[in-house]
Amino acid sequence: MSAAAGNAWPGALVGAEWLAAHTGAAGPVVLDASVGAHRRKGPWIPGARIFDIDGEMSDHGTGLPPHTMPEIEQFAARVRALGISSDERVVVYDAVGIYSSARAWWMLRTLGFDRVAVLDGGLPRWLAAGLPVEDQPVTQVASADGEFVVREKTGAFVGRDEVRAALEDGRTTVLDARSRGRFAGTDPEPRAGLRGGHMPGAVNLPFGELQDGHGRMRPAVELREVFRELAGVEGPLVVSCGSGVTACVLALGAELAGRTDVSVYDGSWSEWGLEGAGTPVVTGEA
Repeated sequence: MSAAAGNAWPGALVGAEWLAAHTGAAGPVVLDASVGAHRRKGPWIPGARIFDIDGEMSDHGTGLPPHTMPEIEQFAARVRALGISSDERVVVYDAVGIYSSARAWWMLRTLGFDRVAVLDGGLPRWLAAGLPVEDQPVTQVASADGEFVVREKTGAFVGRDEVRAALEDGRTTVLDARSRGRFAGTDPEPRAGLRGGHMPGAVNLPFGELQDGHGRMRPAVELREVFRELAGVEGPLVVSCGSGVTACVLALGAELAGRTDVSVYDGSWSEWGLEGAGTPVVTGEA
């Protein structure tokens, strides 16, 4: 067992100062999960390994959205190839603040890996604190085949049929993390072939509204109030977005707010909103 495993784990969110105090051989594995224009540009937090959501950490062979969750054993094999074992601790960050890092956090949680956290404020917060960086990420790990045991969390990801049922069951709240303009259908979708608007009965919660304006999550007491206003005090939540990435920011916020019955719609609007998909779409504010 790693030396890090014996230390107390702070939960789903850690600060830059906490991570700086716990780096080194006995510290958590650090993963850079940046996507898009921010991917692989650096600088990197010392010891960071690349968790490539745009590449190998998504399934590109299904014809579904670009960030589709791979088959569970295939994904687990890629996690093992990063040298991650079941007794490790992991901290994930991205170059925006909290954006795609929450997706990596949720994916790892799907494997039954609970000691994984998101770095609050991500790389910008790390840099603002004047903490050290490196010019290159880690490309080779001491163990290229971590001893990772899968304990799959069922229901972490759901598909279109389950979302249809959730919209109709009267108990589940479907939250959409896209911007208010995209939700209303007044702003264009960034991907071709998608209709504007939202699922009938969905509730808009732009992911940035769970943050403080500096890429850090709002306090738990405030998050609880946000979810209470939109979804009541209990009941299942399904979270969605454009391609399944920022929906995971809502999942992180729900976790911090104490909500436990949360699922991510993996296909999100890239599947539901497709022209010719046969799925109902409405426009205007909810």
